[in-house]
Amino acid sequence: MFFHTSQNNNYDIATKPMKIGGVYMTEVKGIIAAMQTAMNEDGSINEKEMRKQINRQIDAGVDAVFCLGTNGEFYIMNEQEKLDVMKIFVDEVAGRVPVYAGTGCVSTKDTIALSQKAKDIGVNVLSVITPYFAAINQNELYEHFYSLSEAVDLPIVMYNMPARTGASLAPATVGKLAKNCKNIVGVKDSSGNFNNILQYIDETKDSDFSVLSGNDALILWTLLAGGQGGITAIANILPSVMVSIYQHYLKGDMEAAKKAQASIAPIRDCFKYGNPNSIVKCATNLIGQPVGPCRKPFGMVSEEAKKAIMEVINTYYSEYIGK
Repeated sequence: MFFHTSQNNNYDIATKPMKIGGVYMTEVKGIIAAMQTAMNEDGSINEKEMRKQINRQIDAGVDAVFCLGTNGEFYIMNEQEKLDVMKIFVDEVAGRVPVYAGTGCVSTKDTIALSQKAKDIGVNVLSVITPYFAAINQNELYEHFYSLSEAVDLPIVMYNMPARTGASLAPATVGKLAKNCKNIVGVKDSSGNFNNILQYIDETKDSDFSVLSGNDALILWTLLAGGQGGITAIANILPSVMVSIYQHYLKGDMEAAKKAQASIAPIRDCFKYGNPNSIVKCATNLIGQPVGPCRKPFGMVSEEAKKAIMEVINTYYSEYIGK
């Protein structure tokens, strides 16, 4: 899936975007790291560590980096902090890979405003979660995303996460938006329901559209079903492993791809100890990457859980400690 992006982003051709007719195009596929926002102990943004983590992901070979998603704790940041994070990402990446940013808000007006500011900063792709908290129907969801697509000339990847938002993008709604909105180029599905991913693929098969798994455990199966990749939280802990799933798939080495996919099961099993993004951030720290705490009141992981997570790291992932 290709879409026009700013000509200011001078990507090396090896990083996937290509210059066609004088306009740069971003390919929405592969392993996209859903990056955490590194924080100091007082909850302030740790810019130095965030820049280090961006380079760690790029060095591991990710196809794009994504700030201000669920693992980026967008839900607990004010607008200025979000803009600051976007600026850090765009500056540090410096055109090496595309930068995705979460700009979804509860209201259409606020989503458009933040998305326009993201474009001005130099973000390449918008990830837009459905409105949340208040009940919303499919017609309202359609109008929300349609209005955004008309207002902002950037590629948009819709974000479906019904367990957290209370809203679910129906496959028919996704198909209609894919057909009618040239810059709605993909959907990230974090429902955990593989059948939903299959229906998204089927509904958009006649459109130039990317279906991405938001569930790390389903990335390979999404690719095999006709999807284009995944937006992955586990990349914060094991970036090279997540990259290897996609690279093995591209080479046609399905046994190696399946082995890499299966290898993340033990760390994902640690989600039973708490809120998944709190566990991911805890595990990232324990594996030797000092990204700091989640912002309060979130992120309280018991000492018993930390010991159990560390045991999993030592048993299955010791070679990745500090890497």
